[in-house]
Amino acid sequence: MSRTKDNYNRSRWLKFKRWVGGEIDPLAHGMETVKPDPVFLEKEAKREAVRQEQEAKAAKEQKIQDLRLVLEKQELSQYQKFYRILSIILCLSISLVLLWTITYLPEIGDAGNPDNNEVSARYIEQGLKETGAVNIVTGMILDYRAFDTFGESCVLFIASCCVLVLLRIDQGRDVAGTVQDRNNAKTDKHRDIAVKDPHSLENLKRLEAANDRLYEPKNDVILQKCSCVLVPLIFVFGVYIVLNGHLSPGGGFSGGAVLGSGLILYLNAFGFQKMEKIFNEKSYRRVTLSALTFYCLAKSYSFFTGANHLESGIPLGTPGAILSSGLILPLNICVGLVVACTMYAFYALFRKGGM
Repeated sequence: MSRTKDNYNRSRWLKFKRWVGGEIDPLAHGMETVKPDPVFLEKEAKREAVRQEQEAKAAKEQKIQDLRLVLEKQELSQYQKFYRILSIILCLSISLVLLWTITYLPEIGDAGNPDNNEVSARYIEQGLKETGAVNIVTGMILDYRAFDTFGESCVLFIASCCVLVLLRIDQGRDVAGTVQDRNNAKTDKHRDIAVKDPHSLENLKRLEAANDRLYEPKNDVILQKCSCVLVPLIFVFGVYIVLNGHLSPGGGFSGGAVLGSGLILYLNAFGFQKMEKIFNEKSYRRVTLSALTFYCLAKSYSFFTGANHLESGIPLGTPGAILSSGLILPLNICVGLVVACTMYAFYALFRKGGM
């Protein structure tokens, strides 16, 4: 006959039966609970507080940024509305002023019109004697109103400078020191590799040559052969128009336009690389500045002597001869050079961003 143990209620078998029955969890009673460190809990609480504060601050800044964007959009919308209204009012005002001014103009054919004066008669009757130019229009433009023409030439130069500032592409130097145009981001990337690795410089040159095919159609044989014939003829004709401007219709503006078209045709046929051998940015600056400086100094001297009734010492020559009309011939050359350089500069800058 077996005897009941005194410690049966604390036996492992009874705990196992109760655990199987779901009455108790002996592991929960058997494991010791570790009390957390108060310092650690305090640090965690501070970190949590700081994190919550940062989140709140970021949310507040985001709300402020969103509100600012909304206000900016509203202000921009209001500004655009105000700008449109003001533009319409300004255009209508200018139109009304011009129409009101037209009503005060004299009638056509009236003897008292401002254009019916002695100026035009002076140009026609005394122009050949005073300027030595057979072409009365050229004598008027480059003698009587030479400073107006100088202002027009300066306007062309300033316009080309503005286009140069706006459209010029930045340039950098590679390892060998040659200037390479930064045409796009891909070329810049390969350029950086070539700077770090000199052995890849040859590959860089091939890449940029391929990229430059966009601007230089080197394989157009028909255009090149035609240019070999036409470009010299265009240059000769342009020089003839410039030099013959004081003798017949022509002059610096029309002759310079012809010379500029010859430069553009040569550029299209043979590309920038060959064009830079005969005309580049340095040539452009030197030619335009020299022409404008000579024009300004020459006519300043002429006007100073004329205003003070002094002899200028500049012979008018024989009317009808190529070397005649005083300063008109060299001034025609200056104007023609400025116009030709400006035309070529516009085309080169709009096409490639450089000269």
